[in-house]
Order: sequence, then C-alpha cells, then structure tokens
Amino acid sequence: MSLIPALLAELEQEANNTRRILALLPADQADYTPHPKSMSLGALGVHVAEMYSWLTITLNASELDFEKSPYQPAPFSSGEELVARMDRYLAEGRPAVAAATEATLAEPWTMRSGAHVIFTMPKGQVLRTFVYNHIVHHRAQLTVYLRLLDIPVPGLYGPSADES
Repeated sequence: MSLIPALLAELEQEANNTRRILALLPADQADYTPHPKSMSLGALGVHVAEMYSWLTITLNASELDFEKSPYQPAPFSSGEELVARMDRYLAEGRPAVAAATEATLAEPWTMRSGAHVIFTMPKGQVLRTFVYNHIVHHRAQLTVYLRLLDIPVPGLYGPSADES
C-alpha cells in the first residue's frame, strides 16, 4: 500500500475511535478536571474535535501563526455536537489528505506565534505527529477522564475492561 492510501485508512480507523469517545462526553461534566494542571473535560473534548481541522491547515497552508489566528474554541454543548464538529473538519480534511503527494508531504510547514517559531518540519511529519498522534494522545486522556467519572469506556483496539 502506498503512503497516501495508508494515511487515509489510518485516519478513518482513528476517526471511528475518536467518535466513540467524543459521543460519551457529558456536557454537565464539562468543567471536570482530574488534576489542577489538567485541561477540563470540555476543553479537552473541544480540542480533540477541532484538531481534525489541522488536516486542512497542514496540507493546504505553509504555516499556522497563532498571533494572526488566535485559537478561539467553540463552546461544548454535547458529545453528539462534538462528533458533528469533528466530522465537519474530517469531511474538509479528507480530500486534502487524498490529494496530497509525496512532494506535498515533503514541503516544510511552520507553527509559530509571530516571530517565535515553535517548529518547522515536513508536512508529512506534522500530519503524523502533530495531527494523528496528537489526537490519539488527547483521546487517551479523555478515556481516563471517562473512567474517573465512572462512565464505561469502549474498547478502541480490542475490548475494554467495561466490555469484557
């Protein structure tokens, strides 16, 4: 399998898992944090859903400048709304992944805040690390939040303790 079809297949598999977690997030627990240094459940859920917008940002632009485009997360109203938001971004980003070429993935991409460059790396590396892996990382945090709230956690890569 060549790289682009593999990236699309991985995107779909992980998006299905992400939907399962986002759908379970209770809006009435949006302010819940397991630790004072942790993001709230609502902020983390919004972040995971909105990270799917990074597909398009990564592949169709050469940089993201937080000074020019400050992050303004939309409010969290329900798990179902987060899934719908994620799916909108996924629908916009999927064609960008499908249209990418090896040359596109080799192009440099920069994350910055004005003059402060956070990093520059090839778009393919950004896609895998700061988009795909970053989503999986935060989704895993959400499964811990669900466990601590005594909400059954679905199995993502096989049965969970709640499904066996």
